[in-house]
Amino acid sequence: MREKFKKYLPFLIGKYLQLLFLFSPKRAVYKAYILFCTPRKGKVLPDQEDFLEEAEDEIIVIDDIYIQTYRWPSMGETIIMIHGWESNTHRWKRVIKKLHDLGYNVIAFDAPAHGNSSGKILSVPFYTKCLQKVIELYRPDHLIGHSVGGMTTIYHQYIFPNQEINKLVILAPPSDLSRIMKQFQGILKLSPKFMNALDQFFKNKYGFNFEEFSASKFAKKISNKGLLIHDKYDDVAPFSEAEAIGKNWKNVKFIPTENLGHSLFYEEVDQMIIDFLKE
Repeated sequence: MREKFKKYLPFLIGKYLQLLFLFSPKRAVYKAYILFCTPRKGKVLPDQEDFLEEAEDEIIVIDDIYIQTYRWPSMGETIIMIHGWESNTHRWKRVIKKLHDLGYNVIAFDAPAHGNSSGKILSVPFYTKCLQKVIELYRPDHLIGHSVGGMTTIYHQYIFPNQEINKLVILAPPSDLSRIMKQFQGILKLSPKFMNALDQFFKNKYGFNFEEFSASKFAKKISNKGLLIHDKYDDVAPFSEAEAIGKNWKNVKFIPTENLGHSLFYEEVDQMIIDFLKE
């Protein structure tokens, strides 16, 4: 019974939102926005605590949200790691250890509503604002982002160019908000009229609509040297979107992989990152 309820829950939520939209469009659209921006997981699990407690930690406050940062200090170049949706800093454990052993000064932080940071929702624009604050604090040489963290890194460089950041490593990034919102619409069975109103909400709040927010379009403005790694069979972020990013990014090395999944938790990927940073 519980599994059956979970199966039909998105349909029921969509029906509720459509009904509310008839009587209070603004309220319905806002609720849909909050739903879209709310992660279901990503907080630190008990078996992840020991690794994170090894780091030097500092909390920074951005718009009343407490952002948990971590530092594995060294005298080498500084790298900031940006994790993806429903994840946290622990996802970088293996890479952080390797980079730190090589002498890099490694910084990571938990996104709002993720890990040990506070907050209930996350959007790429706010994640970008948080990243900029961490950059101002630690002045990194390089950035490494995965999934939505990669999308955020690209958007950050579009919004905040000339940060004296040398190299970008982008792993398995989604690109097109329009495609993501079509999936959201399909899951909840929302009407075109509802989605048009939600599209306008995004335009009013962030200055862009669904079609305008595209990492592949933002990549045209990036001049940093980059490494882009994406699996051909990624079932979360389409490979075609990474191809579009690669075509528009003038100074990027694009490495397709096969059967390494979306997370790219493989030794060979770690080595690609290390080799690129050493170049």
